[in-house]
Amino acid sequence: MNTRAHITALTVLLMFCATAACAIVTPAELDRCVEAHLSQSKLALPPACEDAVFLRRVSLDLTGRIPAPDAARAFLDNPRSDKRRILIDTLLASPDYADYQTLHWLDLLRVKSEFPANLWPNAVQVYSRWIRSNVATNQPYDAFARDLLTANGSNFRDPAVNFFRALPHKDATNIAAFVAQSLMGTRFGTLPPNEQADLAHFFCAVGYKATTEWKEEIVFFNPAQLDARPFALRFSDGRTATCAPNTDPRLLFAAWLTAPGNPFFARCAVNRIWFYLMGRGIVHEADDLRADNPPANPALLTLLEKALVENRFDLRALYRLILNSQTYQAQASAPPETLMRRTGYAFYQIRQLDAEVLLDIICQITGTTESYSSQIPEPYTNFTESRSICIGDGSVTSPFLEMFGRPPRDTGLLSERANWPSTSQRLHLLNASHIQNKLLQVPAFRPFKKKHEKRDPQQSRPLDELYLLALSRYPTTDERLVAHTYMQTSGGPSVTVLQDLLWALINTKEFCVRR
Repeated sequence: MNTRAHITALTVLLMFCATAACAIVTPAELDRCVEAHLSQSKLALPPACEDAVFLRRVSLDLTGRIPAPDAARAFLDNPRSDKRRILIDTLLASPDYADYQTLHWLDLLRVKSEFPANLWPNAVQVYSRWIRSNVATNQPYDAFARDLLTANGSNFRDPAVNFFRALPHKDATNIAAFVAQSLMGTRFGTLPPNEQADLAHFFCAVGYKATTEWKEEIVFFNPAQLDARPFALRFSDGRTATCAPNTDPRLLFAAWLTAPGNPFFARCAVNRIWFYLMGRGIVHEADDLRADNPPANPALLTLLEKALVENRFDLRALYRLILNSQTYQAQASAPPETLMRRTGYAFYQIRQLDAEVLLDIICQITGTTESYSSQIPEPYTNFTESRSICIGDGSVTSPFLEMFGRPPRDTGLLSERANWPSTSQRLHLLNASHIQNKLLQVPAFRPFKKKHEKRDPQQSRPLDELYLLALSRYPTTDERLVAHTYMQTSGGPSVTVLQDLLWALINTKEFCVRR
């Protein structure tokens, strides 16, 4: 970046910076904001969920995994009053958190080898690894966005430039539409034509050129596409700036977008994270922010924006704030249908697990792996992996993932993920040899077999282990009675009986959903 570009970008950044002098937002303040809004509809937050529900909920929401039986037992039996806070901090610091949160970004940024993104495998590898590294090191969100928006270089050696390549058509209008959707939460088609043109103008000097290496492409700033004299640029909030000759307009846009007072950037991020955690955005749909689709609770959205800016765009700090709130830790509930649009954001939504998460936890509890393949042979990919959320390429899939609604990463919209149940899904979990073969794997049940050679049907230990393994909780009295009756009629807690019981648990709603 030349000196003039540095000065210009800094000038724009200073123009829009807002000084944050207030105290850091607390979970209690968040709850008060939600309760005040709910009281207008004569509603209140539900009581806190049970420890077992919270354990499974927060583990799935942050890591896409469920705790191992020993970890579940330790948490449930822990008498400390601050154990939920400790668990949140532990999960946020885990590699599993980085893996799962990276998946959200891979979907959003359309990381995929083949059509329509056509990033190609080499670029997908460096891009997905770079994204995960940013998540793992907790790079500030504003810095991450600036790296994407101002990237230049080889798509094989400079990962961030793939932001400008995950497009079916690499022109200024398509780039602007992608930027609006991914970083501003705005659907380009809802903008007036003049605003679309203004936004596209910032990306009119993005150039592309091939190299002699297979599928390598250079993304670069091409000043030949700009006027030779200074020209005016208009931002999406109506403000303007002058772009000097030989200055990349993307620098001005990135400085404007990531400034603390920007009306789009922080709002988009906090609304999307609220959607990931609660199941419904404060603005719904969560990637459709526009004037005629107002937030259900404007004060809450503003409060979360404030929190993100005060924490210097630290996304983990935002997760920590929401997760420690009573709003997040309350029992799952649903407001009356007539009030859903106005108050649904405030209640944890029961919803089906992501396809990748469901497959991963089935593999986790059975001690198995899964096979994946790329359906387009350029080059043909076929491999085995224990966690599908770690697969960076959207072109690599499996029949299970397709059936359970994994998004194709064609548009980057949140609605691409088909998280609703179907008959074929239920039949697969009930009858498929795919599931049966996983349950036949001995390692998942070896501890039960070794510890209970006498097969005493009255012993609760194997049943406790089974419920902790699958549902992260102990069985209820009624569940013990049903399971012990089945064990007695089947000759005791043998491996076969436990396999049957686990198959039954996999087919419960509790196993297949977040709640």
